[in-house]
Amino acid sequence: MFLSTFENKMDKKGRVSVPASFRSYLSNLGYNGIICYPSFNNNCIEAWPQDRIEKISNAIDSLNPFEEKKDYFATSVLSESTNLQFDSEGRILLTNKLLNHAKIKNVMLFVGQGKTFQIWEPSNYKKFKVIAKRKSNIHRASLKWEQKI
Repeated sequence: MFLSTFENKMDKKGRVSVPASFRSYLSNLGYNGIICYPSFNNNCIEAWPQDRIEKISNAIDSLNPFEEKKDYFATSVLSESTNLQFDSEGRILLTNKLLNHAKIKNVMLFVGQGKTFQIWEPSNYKKFKVIAKRKSNIHRASLKWEQKI
């Protein structure tokens, strides 16, 4: 699983090292890279293993081929996705499009989300984290998720 939060800087060539624990998890799944796309909900980058994006693709394929929403989902997720392979030192080269979406200049946070992770500009994540904690406390009782653990 992708857990915890790690801060890393881009090198002079624009590469960034993916946290070792994240790479190890991906390697155990048989992957030497990640699929990234701009988040719909936040100014961050979504990063997924290949199998997770394949599940999304399969779900899109199961939609009625004559409904607009199939094209909307395919365009929004699949056409925006980029396959980023790790180099020999575990680094990736994020595209300018992804960096601009997340407003990342040089430093970024890798934020574990369980089966996926996100890449954030640190000050944007700090603001989001405050809101997320407040909203999760508000909704916790109605979800009753504590009983499922």
